[in-house]
Amino acid sequence: MSLTYKKAGVDISLAGKIIKDLKSSIASTFNKNVLTDIGKFGGFYKIFNNKVLVASIDGVGTKIKIAKLANDYIVIGEDIVNHCVNDIAVHNATPLFFLDYIAMEKLNKRAFKQILQGIIKACKENNVALIGGETAEMPGIYYNGMFDVAGCIIGIVEKKNILDGKNIKQGDVVIGIASNGLHTNGFSMVNKLFFEIKKYKINKYIKELKNTLKNELLKPHISYLPLIKKLSKKIKIKGIAHITGGGIKDNLERIIPDGVCANIYKEKIDVLPIFKFIQKAGNISEKEMFKTFNMGVGLIIVTAKKYVNELIKLNKSIKPPFYIIGEIKKSLDNKKVKLL
Repeated sequence: MSLTYKKAGVDISLAGKIIKDLKSSIASTFNKNVLTDIGKFGGFYKIFNNKVLVASIDGVGTKIKIAKLANDYIVIGEDIVNHCVNDIAVHNATPLFFLDYIAMEKLNKRAFKQILQGIIKACKENNVALIGGETAEMPGIYYNGMFDVAGCIIGIVEKKNILDGKNIKQGDVVIGIASNGLHTNGFSMVNKLFFEIKKYKINKYIKELKNTLKNELLKPHISYLPLIKKLSKKIKIKGIAHITGGGIKDNLERIIPDGVCANIYKEKIDVLPIFKFIQKAGNISEKEMFKTFNMGVGLIIVTAKKYVNELIKLNKSIKPPFYIIGEIKKSLDNKKVKLL
């Protein structure tokens, strides 16, 4: 049997369908200061003198089950901050402040403290103020010591400097920025495969990974803010996509304008060993893998072809590594992203 994300209990298309049905109702709440429709990585709200607030909210998902198995929670705090930072950094926003939400069956002192320590660490690294949060104990909602972690971030950008992909055109190049692993997506499938079907232990050493499952799966979600800032000083970026739930296709589609298509060449992608191991262990199709995971690409940048030589030079001095994975072509069938 081939494992899919849906069989693991996650239907990533259902929420999107419901939101699409309610799109006009959601838009009815907007006022003149709302600058974007839903579907971007962050929401835009104009305040004064063409200053725009960019907001995003997210959670770490079922990666929390890995943290619980490992009894190691600091990375979860880092994950939620870095994930949220990326979601507004792709719009060229400078993060300002962050709020967290932690809900537990019953307050676990060790877990709670470590999660907050991770949040504080990442906030400092991203120069973000942690100005508040909410802690909830919810017996009867959460069971067996389970919990949830979410976060909200607010940033700011000049209206003229917003990156939204609208200037992307035929002939531009697509740059893939490396991830370090799963980041915070696809863990429902990983949990089912490794710990329900395969019955692995969290400290199991995997020779194909040259690592234990614990260390591999608890790698922190990378913050791409420093890289975006460095690249922005060297090249003109037209659009950035944070590759999270839904993989390359669903996330890149958010920034591709009508009339063009991003052709992504799968053979150009440096697929990390963890994804190859998951695919083999679960007999998972390549299509399902690219739909569920980032496959080694945590961020995508679209820029003009003239910057390719500059990017090649920069790649020797800037981390994480990046490489050309595609190009922008004229769309002949209204599709915005093709994995070829």
